[in-house]
Amino acid sequence: MSFQKNDIVTVTIEDMGNEGEGIGRVEGYTLFVKDAVAGDTVEAKILKPKKNYAYARLEKLLIPSPFRVEPRCSCHRQCGGCQLQTLSYEKQLEFKQNKIRNNLIHIGGFEEALVDQIMEPIAGMEEPWRYRNKAQYPVGTDKEGRLITGFYAGRTHSIIANTDCVLGPEENRKILEAVLEYMRENRVSAYDEATGEGLVRHVLIRKGFASGEIMVCLVINGVCRQQASHRYGTIRSAAGESQREKRQRRSVRDQSMYLPAQEKLVERLAAIPGMKSISVSINTEKTNVVLGKEIHTLWGRDRISDTIHVRDMTKPGYPLTGQELTFQLSPLSFYQVNPLQTEKLYSLALEYAGLTGKETVWDLYCGIGTISLFLAGSARKVCGVEIVPQAIADARENAARNGIDNAGFFVGKAEEVLPEFYAKNGGEDTALCHPDVIVVDPPRKGCDEECLSTMLKMRPDRIVYVSCDSATLARDLKILCEGGYELRRVRGVDQFGMTVHVETVVLLSKLKSNKLKHINVELEMDELDLTAAESKATYEEIKDLF
Repeated sequence: MSFQKNDIVTVTIEDMGNEGEGIGRVEGYTLFVKDAVAGDTVEAKILKPKKNYAYARLEKLLIPSPFRVEPRCSCHRQCGGCQLQTLSYEKQLEFKQNKIRNNLIHIGGFEEALVDQIMEPIAGMEEPWRYRNKAQYPVGTDKEGRLITGFYAGRTHSIIANTDCVLGPEENRKILEAVLEYMRENRVSAYDEATGEGLVRHVLIRKGFASGEIMVCLVINGVCRQQASHRYGTIRSAAGESQREKRQRRSVRDQSMYLPAQEKLVERLAAIPGMKSISVSINTEKTNVVLGKEIHTLWGRDRISDTIHVRDMTKPGYPLTGQELTFQLSPLSFYQVNPLQTEKLYSLALEYAGLTGKETVWDLYCGIGTISLFLAGSARKVCGVEIVPQAIADARENAARNGIDNAGFFVGKAEEVLPEFYAKNGGEDTALCHPDVIVVDPPRKGCDEECLSTMLKMRPDRIVYVSCDSATLARDLKILCEGGYELRRVRGVDQFGMTVHVETVVLLSKLKSNKLKHINVELEMDELDLTAAESKATYEEIKDLF
Protein backbone atom coordinates (compact mmCIF):
# COMPACT_ATOMS: atom_id res chain seq x y z
CA MET A 1 0.00 0.00 0.00
CA SER A 2 1.32 3.45 -0.89
CA PHE A 3 0.67 6.48 1.29
CA GLN A 4 0.09 10.02 0.09
CA LYS A 5 0.41 13.46 1.63
CA ASN A 6 -2.50 14.33 3.97
CA ASP A 7 -3.50 10.67 4.41
CA ILE A 8 -4.82 9.95 7.91
CA VAL A 9 -3.57 6.66 9.37
CA THR A 10 -3.92 4.88 12.69
CA VAL A 11 -0.60 3.81 14.17
CA THR A 12 0.77 2.50 17.47
CA ILE A 13 3.99 4.19 18.56
CA GLU A 14 6.68 1.63 19.30
CA ASP A 15 9.77 3.76 19.83
CA MET A 16 11.07 7.35 19.83
CA GLY A 17 13.62 9.05 17.57
CA ASN A 18 16.55 11.28 18.50
CA GLU A 19 14.43 14.44 18.20
CA GLY A 20 11.66 13.07 20.42
CA GLU A 21 9.30 12.06 17.61
CA GLY A 22 7.26 8.89 17.98
CA ILE A 23 8.11 5.98 15.65
CA GLY A 24 5.45 3.54 14.45
CA ARG A 25 4.81 1.28 11.45
CA VAL A 26 1.79 0.67 9.28
CA GLU A 27 2.06 -2.33 6.93
CA GLY A 28 5.85 -2.10 7.21
CA TYR A 29 5.86 1.61 6.37
CA THR A 30 7.66 3.70 9.03
CA LEU A 31 6.08 6.87 10.37
CA PHE A 32 7.86 9.56 12.40
CA VAL A 33 5.06 11.26 14.32
CA LYS A 34 5.68 14.59 16.04
CA ASP A 35 4.18 14.94 19.55
CA ALA A 36 3.53 11.20 19.92
CA VAL A 37 5.26 9.17 22.65
CA ALA A 38 6.09 5.49 22.94
CA GLY A 39 2.97 3.49 23.80
CA ASP A 40 0.48 5.91 22.19
CA THR A 41 -2.07 4.79 19.59
CA VAL A 42 -2.85 7.80 17.42
CA GLU A 43 -4.37 9.11 14.25
CA ALA A 44 -1.57 10.77 12.32
CA LYS A 45 -1.59 12.97 9.25
CA ILE A 46 1.15 12.26 6.71
CA LEU A 47 3.03 15.45 5.84
CA LYS A 48 6.14 14.35 3.94
CA PRO A 49 5.88 10.88 2.38
CA LYS A 50 9.07 9.17 1.22
CA LYS A 51 9.64 5.79 -0.38
CA ASN A 52 10.03 3.79 2.85
CA TYR A 53 9.00 6.27 5.52
CA ALA A 54 7.09 9.47 6.15
CA TYR A 55 6.99 12.39 8.54
CA ALA A 56 3.60 12.84 10.17
CA ARG A 57 1.77 14.93 12.73
CA LEU A 58 -0.41 13.76 15.58
CA GLU A 59 -4.02 14.58 14.79
CA LYS A 60 -5.92 12.63 17.43
CA LEU A 61 -4.84 10.66 20.48
CA LEU A 62 -6.81 7.40 20.51
CA ILE A 63 -5.17 5.44 23.33
CA PRO A 64 -2.70 7.32 25.51
CA SER A 65 0.56 5.72 26.48
CA PRO A 66 0.98 4.74 30.16
CA PHE A 67 4.05 7.02 30.04
CA ARG A 68 2.13 10.07 28.78
CA VAL A 69 1.63 12.93 31.25
CA GLU A 70 -0.28 16.21 31.21
CA PRO A 71 1.95 19.05 29.96
CA ARG A 72 2.40 22.12 32.14
CA CYS A 73 2.75 24.56 29.24
CA SER A 74 -0.07 25.24 26.76
CA CYS A 75 2.50 26.21 24.11
CA HIS A 76 4.50 23.01 24.24
CA ARG A 77 3.38 21.75 20.79
CA GLN A 78 4.10 25.06 19.08
CA CYS A 79 7.33 26.00 20.84
CA GLY A 80 10.43 24.24 19.62
CA GLY A 81 11.94 23.99 23.09
CA CYS A 82 10.17 21.18 24.98
CA GLN A 83 9.98 18.10 22.78
CA LEU A 84 9.36 15.68 25.69
CA GLN A 85 6.95 17.56 27.94
CA THR A 86 4.20 14.94 27.51
CA LEU A 87 6.55 12.08 28.49
CA SER A 88 7.02 11.15 32.15
CA TYR A 89 10.34 12.29 33.55
CA GLU A 90 11.39 8.74 34.38
CA LYS A 91 10.90 7.80 30.72
CA GLN A 92 12.72 10.94 29.62
CA LEU A 93 15.79 9.75 31.49
CA GLU A 94 15.47 6.30 29.93
CA PHE A 95 15.16 7.91 26.49
CA LYS A 96 18.33 9.94 27.03
CA GLN A 97 20.29 7.01 28.39
CA ASN A 98 19.34 4.99 25.30
CA LYS A 99 20.19 7.92 23.03
CA ILE A 100 23.76 8.03 24.35
CA ARG A 101 24.04 4.23 24.17
CA ASN A 102 22.74 3.98 20.61
CA ASN A 103 25.00 6.76 19.33
CA LEU A 104 28.06 5.12 20.86
CA ILE A 105 27.14 1.82 19.17
CA HIS A 106 25.86 3.00 15.79
CA ILE A 107 28.03 6.10 15.22
CA GLY A 108 31.06 5.31 17.35
CA GLY A 109 31.16 1.66 16.35
CA PHE A 110 31.67 0.41 19.92
CA GLU A 111 30.57 -3.10 20.89
CA GLU A 112 27.25 -3.35 22.71
CA ALA A 113 28.79 -5.47 25.46
CA LEU A 114 31.47 -2.83 26.12
CA VAL A 115 28.99 0.06 26.16
CA ASP A 116 26.65 -1.78 28.53
CA GLN A 117 29.59 -2.62 30.78
CA ILE A 118 30.96 0.91 31.16
CA MET A 119 27.78 3.03 31.03
CA GLU A 120 26.69 4.34 34.41
CA PRO A 121 23.13 5.41 35.35
CA ILE A 122 22.17 8.85 34.13
CA ALA A 123 22.18 11.60 36.76
CA GLY A 124 18.70 13.11 36.65
CA MET A 125 17.14 16.16 38.30
CA GLU A 126 15.32 16.24 41.59
CA GLU A 127 12.97 18.87 40.07
CA PRO A 128 12.88 19.08 36.24
CA TRP A 129 11.04 22.43 36.15
CA ARG A 130 12.14 26.06 36.62
CA TYR A 131 15.78 25.08 36.25
CA ARG A 132 17.09 27.44 33.54
CA ASN A 133 19.22 30.33 34.79
CA LYS A 134 19.38 32.03 31.39
CA ALA A 135 16.96 32.70 28.55
CA GLN A 136 16.98 34.91 25.45
CA TYR A 137 13.49 36.05 24.48
CA PRO A 138 12.96 37.51 20.99
CA VAL A 139 10.68 40.56 20.80
CA GLY A 140 8.32 41.15 17.88
CA THR A 141 4.69 41.72 16.92
CA ASP A 142 1.79 39.38 16.21
CA LYS A 143 -0.48 39.48 13.16
CA GLU A 144 -2.49 42.31 14.74
CA GLY A 145 0.63 44.38 15.34
CA ARG A 146 0.66 43.85 19.11
CA LEU A 147 3.99 43.62 20.92
CA ILE A 148 4.87 40.08 21.98
CA THR A 149 7.79 38.11 23.33
CA GLY A 150 8.33 34.40 23.86
CA PHE A 151 10.19 31.74 21.93
CA TYR A 152 10.52 30.77 18.31
CA ALA A 153 8.31 28.00 16.98
CA GLY A 154 10.25 24.91 16.03
CA ARG A 155 12.52 25.40 12.98
CA THR A 156 11.16 28.92 12.37
CA HIS A 157 11.62 32.52 13.50
CA SER A 158 7.92 32.95 14.23
CA ILE A 159 7.50 34.04 17.84
CA ILE A 160 5.13 32.06 20.06
CA ALA A 161 3.84 34.56 22.63
CA ASN A 162 4.70 33.35 26.12
CA THR A 163 5.98 35.34 29.08
CA ASP A 164 6.05 32.42 31.51
CA CYS A 165 8.19 29.54 30.28
CA VAL A 166 7.94 26.78 32.90
CA LEU A 167 11.62 25.95 32.47
CA GLY A 168 12.72 29.40 33.64
CA PRO A 169 12.40 31.10 37.04
CA GLU A 170 9.13 32.81 37.89
CA GLU A 171 10.82 36.24 37.91
CA ASN A 172 11.14 36.06 34.12
CA ARG A 173 7.41 36.68 33.69
CA LYS A 174 7.54 39.89 35.75
CA ILE A 175 10.57 41.11 33.80
CA LEU A 176 9.07 40.43 30.38
CA GLU A 177 5.74 42.02 31.30
CA ALA A 178 7.58 45.09 32.58
CA VAL A 179 9.54 45.39 29.32
CA LEU A 180 6.42 45.03 27.14
CA GLU A 181 4.49 47.53 29.26
CA TYR A 182 7.34 50.02 29.00
CA MET A 183 7.52 49.56 25.21
CA ARG A 184 3.76 50.04 24.74
CA GLU A 185 3.62 53.15 26.93
CA ASN A 186 6.62 54.79 25.29
CA ARG A 187 5.96 53.60 21.74
CA VAL A 188 9.22 51.70 21.53
CA SER A 189 9.26 49.52 18.42
CA ALA A 190 10.18 45.85 18.18
CA TYR A 191 12.77 44.67 15.70
CA ASP A 192 11.53 43.27 12.40
CA GLU A 193 13.88 40.65 10.92
CA ALA A 194 12.44 41.10 7.42
CA THR A 195 13.01 44.85 7.21
CA GLY A 196 15.83 45.32 9.68
CA GLU A 197 13.80 48.12 11.30
CA GLY A 198 12.69 48.49 14.91
CA LEU A 199 14.64 48.95 18.13
CA VAL A 200 14.29 46.09 20.66
CA ARG A 201 15.46 42.67 19.41
CA HIS A 202 15.78 40.41 22.45
CA VAL A 203 15.54 40.38 26.21
CA LEU A 204 18.29 38.37 27.90
CA ILE A 205 17.68 37.32 31.50
CA ARG A 206 20.18 35.63 33.83
CA LYS A 207 19.67 34.55 37.43
CA GLY A 208 22.24 33.31 39.90
CA PHE A 209 20.40 30.47 41.62
CA ALA A 210 22.74 30.41 44.62
CA SER A 211 22.99 34.20 44.95
CA GLY A 212 19.44 35.12 43.88
CA GLU A 213 20.91 37.94 41.75
CA ILE A 214 19.21 38.84 38.45
CA MET A 215 20.56 40.46 35.29
CA VAL A 216 18.57 41.89 32.37
CA CYS A 217 20.12 42.89 29.07
CA LEU A 218 18.04 44.38 26.25
CA VAL A 219 19.49 43.73 22.82
CA ILE A 220 18.74 46.75 20.64
CA ASN A 221 19.12 47.60 16.97
CA GLY A 222 21.31 50.68 17.49
CA VAL A 223 20.60 53.72 19.65
CA CYS A 224 17.19 55.43 19.54
CA ARG A 225 17.38 58.05 16.80
CA GLN A 226 16.27 61.07 18.75
CA GLN A 227 19.14 60.59 21.16
CA ALA A 228 21.86 59.24 18.92
CA SER A 229 24.01 62.29 19.58
CA HIS A 230 24.41 61.19 23.20
CA ARG A 231 26.05 57.91 22.31
CA TYR A 232 29.01 57.87 24.66
CA GLY A 233 29.96 56.42 28.03
CA THR A 234 31.80 53.39 29.25
CA ILE A 235 31.01 49.83 28.42
CA ARG A 236 32.12 48.65 31.81
CA SER A 237 33.67 50.35 34.81
CA ALA A 238 37.42 50.40 34.57
CA ALA A 239 39.58 49.13 37.38
CA GLY A 240 41.16 51.95 39.36
CA GLU A 241 38.95 54.70 37.93
CA SER A 242 38.83 57.93 39.94
CA GLN A 243 35.86 59.12 41.97
CA ARG A 244 35.33 61.89 39.40
CA GLU A 245 35.22 59.28 36.61
CA LYS A 246 32.75 57.21 38.59
CA ARG A 247 30.47 60.23 39.04
CA GLN A 248 30.70 60.98 35.30
CA ARG A 249 29.82 57.39 34.45
CA ARG A 250 26.81 57.45 36.77
CA SER A 251 25.72 60.74 35.22
CA VAL A 252 25.95 59.27 31.73
CA ARG A 253 23.94 56.26 32.83
CA ASP A 254 21.17 58.49 34.12
CA GLN A 255 20.62 59.99 30.67
CA SER A 256 18.27 58.38 28.19
CA MET A 257 21.09 57.52 25.86
CA TYR A 258 20.05 54.22 24.36
CA LEU A 259 16.28 53.91 24.83
CA PRO A 260 13.42 56.41 24.86
CA ALA A 261 12.44 57.24 28.45
CA GLN A 262 15.09 54.82 29.60
CA GLU A 263 14.67 55.80 33.25
CA LYS A 264 11.08 54.48 33.25
CA LEU A 265 12.22 51.02 32.20
CA VAL A 266 15.06 51.04 34.72
CA GLU A 267 12.67 52.05 37.51
CA ARG A 268 10.30 49.17 36.72
CA LEU A 269 13.03 46.55 36.45
CA ALA A 270 15.02 47.75 39.46
CA ALA A 271 11.94 47.24 41.67
CA ILE A 272 11.91 43.48 40.99
CA PRO A 273 13.45 41.60 43.95
CA GLY A 274 16.92 40.32 43.18
CA MET A 275 17.60 42.73 40.30
CA LYS A 276 21.29 43.72 40.30
CA SER A 277 22.18 44.60 36.70
CA ILE A 278 20.37 46.27 33.79
CA SER A 279 22.16 46.80 30.49
CA VAL A 280 21.76 47.14 26.74
CA SER A 281 23.63 45.32 24.00
CA ILE A 282 23.83 47.03 20.61
CA ASN A 283 23.51 44.65 17.67
CA THR A 284 22.83 46.17 14.26
CA GLU A 285 23.81 43.12 12.25
CA LYS A 286 21.38 40.91 10.33
CA THR A 287 22.45 37.74 12.08
CA ASN A 288 21.23 34.89 14.26
CA VAL A 289 23.79 35.89 16.88
CA VAL A 290 21.77 37.48 19.67
CA LEU A 291 24.22 39.70 21.56
CA GLY A 292 26.24 42.48 20.01
CA LYS A 293 29.84 43.27 20.89
CA GLU A 294 28.95 46.58 22.53
CA ILE A 295 27.35 46.37 26.00
CA HIS A 296 26.46 49.32 28.20
CA THR A 297 25.36 49.11 31.81
CA LEU A 298 22.34 51.31 32.55
CA TRP A 299 21.86 50.54 36.24
CA GLY A 300 23.51 48.50 38.95
CA ARG A 301 26.52 46.28 38.48
CA ASP A 302 28.10 45.04 35.28
CA ARG A 303 27.91 41.47 36.49
CA ILE A 304 26.10 39.15 38.84
CA SER A 305 27.54 36.31 40.89
CA ASP A 306 26.72 32.67 41.35
CA THR A 307 28.23 29.76 43.26
CA ILE A 308 28.80 26.17 42.16
CA HIS A 309 29.39 23.47 44.77
CA VAL A 310 31.49 20.34 44.40
CA ARG A 311 29.54 17.11 44.98
CA ASP A 312 30.58 13.56 45.73
CA MET A 313 29.23 11.68 42.72
CA THR A 314 30.12 8.29 44.20
CA LYS A 315 27.53 8.48 47.00
CA PRO A 316 23.70 8.37 46.92
CA GLY A 317 22.13 11.79 46.68
CA TYR A 318 25.44 13.33 45.55
CA PRO A 319 26.22 15.10 48.86
CA LEU A 320 28.14 18.36 48.98
CA THR A 321 31.84 18.09 49.79
CA GLY A 322 32.16 21.55 51.32
CA GLN A 323 34.14 22.88 48.36
CA GLU A 324 32.63 25.67 46.27
CA LEU A 325 33.56 28.24 43.63
CA THR A 326 32.04 31.66 43.02
CA PHE A 327 31.76 33.08 39.50
CA GLN A 328 31.06 36.53 38.11
CA LEU A 329 28.77 36.51 35.08
CA SER A 330 28.39 39.14 32.38
CA PRO A 331 25.78 39.07 29.59
CA LEU A 332 28.41 37.47 27.32
CA SER A 333 29.59 34.81 29.78
CA PHE A 334 29.22 31.17 28.82
CA TYR A 335 27.75 29.46 31.85
CA GLN A 336 25.76 26.24 31.99
CA VAL A 337 22.02 26.98 32.06
CA ASN A 338 21.15 24.44 34.76
CA PRO A 339 23.20 25.29 37.87
CA LEU A 340 22.13 22.36 40.07
CA GLN A 341 22.90 19.79 37.38
CA THR A 342 26.08 21.66 36.49
CA GLU A 343 27.37 20.81 39.96
CA LYS A 344 26.89 17.13 39.13
CA LEU A 345 28.36 17.51 35.63
CA TYR A 346 31.55 19.26 36.73
CA SER A 347 31.95 17.11 39.83
CA LEU A 348 31.74 14.05 37.58
CA ALA A 349 34.40 15.50 35.25
CA LEU A 350 36.59 16.08 38.31
CA GLU A 351 36.06 12.49 39.45
CA TYR A 352 36.88 11.09 36.01
CA ALA A 353 40.06 13.19 35.79
CA GLY A 354 41.47 11.23 38.75
CA LEU A 355 43.67 14.06 40.00
CA THR A 356 46.12 13.67 42.88
CA GLY A 357 47.66 17.15 42.97
CA LYS A 358 50.63 16.31 40.72
CA GLU A 359 48.99 16.53 37.29
CA THR A 360 49.24 19.04 34.46
CA VAL A 361 45.85 19.55 32.77
CA TRP A 362 44.65 21.23 29.57
CA ASP A 363 41.02 22.40 29.60
CA LEU A 364 39.87 23.11 26.03
CA TYR A 365 36.79 25.24 25.28
CA CYS A 366 37.00 26.44 28.88
CA GLY A 367 34.49 29.36 28.75
CA ILE A 368 34.78 31.46 31.91
CA GLY A 369 36.92 28.79 33.52
CA THR A 370 34.26 26.84 35.37
CA ILE A 371 35.71 23.36 34.76
CA SER A 372 39.30 24.67 34.91
CA LEU A 373 38.79 26.05 38.39
CA PHE A 374 37.05 22.87 39.50
CA LEU A 375 40.16 20.95 38.42
CA ALA A 376 42.72 23.41 39.76
CA GLY A 377 42.04 22.52 43.38
CA SER A 378 43.28 18.98 42.75
CA ALA A 379 45.93 19.54 40.02
CA ARG A 380 49.44 20.98 39.85
CA LYS A 381 48.71 23.18 36.83
CA VAL A 382 45.65 23.83 34.62
CA CYS A 383 45.73 25.62 31.25
CA GLY A 384 42.40 26.77 29.81
CA VAL A 385 41.72 27.76 26.18
CA GLU A 386 38.70 29.70 24.93
CA ILE A 387 38.02 31.73 21.75
CA VAL A 388 36.04 34.54 23.44
CA PRO A 389 38.40 37.20 24.90
CA GLN A 390 35.84 38.40 27.42
CA ALA A 391 35.35 34.83 28.66
CA ILE A 392 39.10 34.55 29.27
CA ALA A 393 39.08 37.87 31.10
CA ASP A 394 36.24 36.53 33.25
CA ALA A 395 38.14 33.26 33.80
CA ARG A 396 41.20 35.11 35.07
CA GLU A 397 39.09 37.25 37.36
CA ASN A 398 37.22 34.19 38.64
CA ALA A 399 40.53 32.47 39.36
CA ALA A 400 41.74 35.47 41.37
CA ARG A 401 38.40 35.77 43.17
CA ASN A 402 38.61 32.15 44.30
CA GLY A 403 42.26 32.41 45.33
CA ILE A 404 43.45 30.04 42.59
CA ASP A 405 46.95 30.74 41.26
CA ASN A 406 47.72 27.50 39.39
CA ALA A 407 45.33 28.06 36.47
CA GLY A 408 46.38 29.97 33.32
CA PHE A 409 44.11 30.95 30.44
CA PHE A 410 44.72 31.56 26.73
CA VAL A 411 42.59 33.29 24.09
CA GLY A 412 42.03 31.47 20.82
CA LYS A 413 40.41 28.52 19.09
CA ALA A 414 41.29 25.23 20.77
CA GLU A 415 41.91 23.72 17.33
CA GLU A 416 44.50 26.47 16.68
CA VAL A 417 46.06 27.19 20.07
CA LEU A 418 46.81 23.60 20.97
CA PRO A 419 48.50 22.62 17.65
CA GLU A 420 50.44 25.90 17.58
CA PHE A 421 51.67 25.44 21.13
CA TYR A 422 52.72 21.89 20.40
CA ALA A 423 54.49 22.88 17.16
CA LYS A 424 56.41 25.80 18.76
CA ASN A 425 57.60 23.58 21.57
CA GLY A 426 58.63 20.93 19.10
CA GLY A 427 56.60 18.30 20.87
CA GLU A 428 59.25 18.26 23.57
CA ASP A 429 58.77 15.98 26.51
CA THR A 430 57.48 18.69 28.83
CA ALA A 431 54.52 18.65 31.14
CA LEU A 432 52.53 21.01 28.92
CA CYS A 433 53.33 19.21 25.66
CA HIS A 434 52.52 15.87 27.21
CA PRO A 435 49.99 16.58 29.97
CA ASP A 436 48.54 14.05 32.33
CA VAL A 437 44.95 14.97 31.52
CA ILE A 438 43.13 16.83 28.75
CA VAL A 439 39.54 17.92 29.36
CA VAL A 440 37.37 19.02 26.42
CA ASP A 441 33.93 20.59 26.55
CA PRO A 442 33.27 21.59 22.91
CA PRO A 443 30.12 23.04 21.30
CA ARG A 444 27.56 20.75 19.68
CA LYS A 445 29.66 20.31 16.55
CA GLY A 446 32.28 18.50 18.61
CA CYS A 447 36.05 18.81 18.40
CA ASP A 448 37.88 20.01 15.31
CA GLU A 449 39.90 17.34 13.48
CA GLU A 450 43.16 19.25 14.06
CA CYS A 451 42.39 19.51 17.77
CA LEU A 452 41.81 15.74 18.00
CA SER A 453 45.01 15.09 16.06
CA THR A 454 47.07 17.25 18.42
CA MET A 455 45.52 15.60 21.47
CA LEU A 456 46.67 12.25 20.11
CA LYS A 457 50.19 13.64 19.57
CA MET A 458 50.30 14.98 23.13
CA ARG A 459 49.33 11.54 24.47
CA PRO A 460 47.81 12.44 27.85
CA ASP A 461 47.21 9.57 30.25
CA ARG A 462 43.54 10.44 30.40
CA ILE A 463 41.04 12.40 28.32
CA VAL A 464 37.80 13.60 29.89
CA TYR A 465 35.27 14.52 27.22
CA VAL A 466 32.22 16.57 28.28
CA SER A 467 29.67 16.66 25.48
CA CYS A 468 26.30 18.29 24.81
CA ASP A 469 25.71 16.17 21.69
CA SER A 470 26.20 12.43 21.96
CA ALA A 471 26.27 12.02 18.16
CA THR A 472 29.36 14.21 17.62
CA LEU A 473 30.76 12.77 20.83
CA ALA A 474 30.54 9.23 19.41
CA ARG A 475 32.21 10.39 16.19
CA ASP A 476 35.13 11.96 18.09
CA LEU A 477 35.49 9.00 20.47
CA LYS A 478 35.90 6.69 17.49
CA ILE A 479 38.84 8.82 16.27
CA LEU A 480 40.44 8.96 19.71
CA CYS A 481 40.07 5.23 20.29
CA GLU A 482 41.50 4.43 16.87
CA GLY A 483 44.42 6.67 17.87
CA GLY A 484 45.37 4.68 20.93
CA TYR A 485 42.77 5.26 23.66
CA GLU A 486 40.15 3.07 25.25
CA LEU A 487 36.72 3.93 26.54
CA ARG A 488 36.60 3.44 30.31
CA ARG A 489 33.54 5.24 31.76
CA VAL A 490 30.43 6.95 30.36
CA ARG A 491 27.69 8.77 32.24
CA GLY A 492 24.86 11.02 31.14
CA VAL A 493 23.77 14.10 33.09
CA ASP A 494 20.35 15.54 32.36
CA GLN A 495 20.92 19.28 32.02
CA PHE A 496 17.83 19.91 29.91
CA GLY A 497 14.65 18.35 31.29
CA MET A 498 11.65 18.26 28.91
CA THR A 499 14.00 18.43 25.91
CA VAL A 500 15.80 15.77 23.86
CA HIS A 501 19.24 17.13 24.78
CA VAL A 502 21.56 15.47 27.28
CA GLU A 503 25.10 16.05 28.50
CA THR A 504 27.57 13.18 28.64
CA VAL A 505 30.87 12.75 30.47
CA VAL A 506 33.35 10.20 29.15
CA LEU A 507 36.69 8.95 30.47
CA LEU A 508 39.30 7.66 28.03
CA SER A 509 42.61 6.11 29.06
CA LYS A 510 45.76 5.75 27.01
CA LEU A 511 46.51 2.25 25.77
CA LYS A 512 49.99 0.80 26.07
CA SER A 513 51.92 1.41 22.88
CA ASN A 514 52.40 -2.29 22.25
CA LYS A 515 50.47 -5.33 23.25
CA LEU A 516 52.25 -7.81 25.46
CA LYS A 517 53.90 -10.55 23.51
CA HIS A 518 53.72 -14.04 25.05
CA ILE A 519 56.67 -16.38 24.55
CA ASN A 520 56.50 -19.98 25.74
CA VAL A 521 59.78 -21.04 27.37
CA GLU A 522 60.56 -24.31 29.15
CA LEU A 523 63.05 -24.02 32.03
CA GLU A 524 64.58 -26.54 34.31
CA MET A 525 64.81 -25.16 37.82
CA ASP A 526 68.42 -26.24 38.30
CA GLU A 527 69.39 -24.30 35.13
CA LEU A 528 67.99 -21.00 36.45
CA ASP A 529 70.63 -18.70 37.93
CA LEU A 530 68.76 -15.60 39.20
CA THR A 531 71.92 -13.61 39.82
CA ALA A 532 73.14 -14.18 36.31
CA ALA A 533 69.73 -13.38 34.83
CA GLU A 534 69.57 -10.02 36.61
CA SER A 535 72.97 -9.01 35.36
CA LYS A 536 72.28 -9.82 31.71
CA ALA A 537 68.78 -8.38 31.17
CA THR A 538 69.09 -4.76 30.04
CA TYR A 539 66.32 -2.16 29.81
CA GLU A 540 66.66 -2.01 26.01
CA GLU A 541 66.29 -5.76 25.75
CA ILE A 542 63.15 -5.74 27.88
CA LYS A 543 61.71 -2.81 25.88
CA ASP A 544 62.37 -4.65 22.61
CA LEU A 545 60.61 -7.72 23.97
CA PHE A 546 57.49 -5.78 24.74
